[in-house]
Amino acid sequence: MKQFFKYVLATVVGIVISLIVVFLLFMGIAGAIVSTADKEVKVEPNSILYVDLKQEIVDRSTDDPFSGFDFTSFQPNSPMGLNQILKAIANAKVDPNIKGILLEIDAVNAGAATTEEIRNALIDFKSSGKFLYAYSDTYSQKAYYLASAADSIFLNPEGMVEWLGLRSEIMFFKKALEKLGVEPQILRHGKFKSAVEPFMLDKMSPENREQTLTYISSIWNQWVKGISETRGISSDKLNSIANNMEIFNGKKALENNLIDGLIYKDELIATLKNKLGVEEKKDLSSIELKKYFKAPDVAKQKFSKDKIAIIYASGEIGMGEGDNDNIGSEGLSRAIRKARRDSSIKAIVFRINSPGGSALASEVIWREVDLAAKVKPVVVSMGDVAASGGYYIASPANTILANPTTITGSIGVFGLFFNLQKTLDSKLGINVDVVKTNEHADFFSIYRPMTAEEKAVGQMYVEQTYQTFIDHVSAGRSIPTEQVDAIGQGRVWSGVNAKEIKLIDGFGGLTDAIELAAEKAGLESYRLVELPKQKKLMEQLMEEMSSQTKSWLLKDELGLPFKTYSRIQSMINNQGVQARMPYDIEVY
Repeated sequence: MKQFFKYVLATVVGIVISLIVVFLLFMGIAGAIVSTADKEVKVEPNSILYVDLKQEIVDRSTDDPFSGFDFTSFQPNSPMGLNQILKAIANAKVDPNIKGILLEIDAVNAGAATTEEIRNALIDFKSSGKFLYAYSDTYSQKAYYLASAADSIFLNPEGMVEWLGLRSEIMFFKKALEKLGVEPQILRHGKFKSAVEPFMLDKMSPENREQTLTYISSIWNQWVKGISETRGISSDKLNSIANNMEIFNGKKALENNLIDGLIYKDELIATLKNKLGVEEKKDLSSIELKKYFKAPDVAKQKFSKDKIAIIYASGEIGMGEGDNDNIGSEGLSRAIRKARRDSSIKAIVFRINSPGGSALASEVIWREVDLAAKVKPVVVSMGDVAASGGYYIASPANTILANPTTITGSIGVFGLFFNLQKTLDSKLGINVDVVKTNEHADFFSIYRPMTAEEKAVGQMYVEQTYQTFIDHVSAGRSIPTEQVDAIGQGRVWSGVNAKEIKLIDGFGGLTDAIELAAEKAGLESYRLVELPKQKKLMEQLMEEMSSQTKSWLLKDELGLPFKTYSRIQSMINNQGVQARMPYDIEVY
């Protein structure tokens, strides 16, 4: 027994020492990351800004240097903020040390509207007279659309340009639920409110197919138009290339004027050296985009007491505080209220990138936006998606801007409740009994189906919520309620369609929204403040370690199906009345 306790004690001491060593090692790495995070970089004269967009792009960068950090490999992989990218490109435009930009992209890890904003910033960069080149071993459709802004597009001789058209693929779970014995109990308003279709059908309804074709066609037409303008290729020709699958090698891409040259990487370097007047034996001077974020701000304005607040709303809408990836009604409302009450903040830019979520949480946020818009200019800037609850919270703003490829609308409401009684009984042999003081005390129980009376009450609540939704939109957009109902019904629209039906006021990105807010507030000089305020480093770090460990493990185990798992998990957690997009949209 004495020997046993000796070994146990030795094991415990060994574990404790190991944990201390790992903690010290981690803190050392943390210290190194933090020390370099704020260090300003020096840009050498005659430099190229090197842009690679493989990392995820979000609306707002985080102050947390561990965001996206892979603790299994100890490699940083934090998302890039669109706010950082736009600021860096604008800075490079006037930076005398930056002579041009090289885009080396085969894929862009961002939505269609975000890609559009970056592309517009690159086109504006070219007005400086500096060069913009693009190179890749192969171009995805989205990457090529971005690259088409360049003066010259180069491709590996054995590479290809993907150009086939857009598609929408939706996964349906009806038969899987039937096999499991799970009964989805669905209440909804709107023939286009297709968020629940994957649980009740095994294919798209005609209405869903109609709306999906409308908005993906709108996005495709925007891409075709943009490429036609910069490459001098007719829209008919671009569509013919896609329909006939003409582009599957570099030679065909060159013949059809989609690219300007087939060259290898060493030939690209030689071309750039010649462009910059660099001797063959010397190296090019370049700086990566992520490092350039820390470069001196050449175009920095003088200090001003007047401010414009950029308030970010990204992710699904729910109750509570929220975080960098999800919108919390309390946290976001507090930020809007603070901006409204702060006399030094003269205008608000409300950046929304959300498919919606809880109807009640959306109402809480709507109230604060409505109050703010009554006392100072509020300009909404829509990102990739600002639909359903995302549109709900945008509707009171004084002005709404979106990109042509933004997904918006989806003005509708649904309720989703799961009945697991059959699953538990037939699959697991489990029965749940209940004792209750009143007949409907177990109204929202997952262990029995709703009665006809309960479904009627639930449907009534859905109808009331929908009426509140369209009333808000009617008041905010000065559109008759009947007209809102006609364009509502849960239907999803692209930015182009949304402008035609007056759901938005015009086209523009985050930069345009800031300029418009300044104009409305009568400001010539101002400084920007970003809200909600991000948490302190150690607080973020502890949350990151505790909340994402499970996510890291699942991502590593599941791989690509992790997104499907997350979507199902979200739908299960969000039972109840929702104002949400039909599904997650990714454009490639």
